[in-house]
Amino acid sequence: MKKEAQAPSFERTLKELEKIVNELEKGETPLEAQLKSFEKGIALSRECLTRLEEVEKRVELLTRNPQSSLGTTPFTEKP
Repeated sequence: MKKEAQAPSFERTLKELEKIVNELEKGETPLEAQLKSFEKGIALSRECLTRLEEVEKRVELLTRNPQSSLGTTPFTEKP
């Protein structure tokens, strides 16, 4: 029985995206390599966005009040 390949964590995906951005900012690689890196960066960015949206939906479900309506509470950090 094969296990499905587990997707990398959000943090790992974000680190990989940051690495690509740093490499592209240097501009030291050939244009074709930059284009491939850019394409990969876009895919990673979309993956991060999708994961963040999923988390947002889960948080909304967890914060629903008993009448099934969402309430928002501003986040304040306690010193």
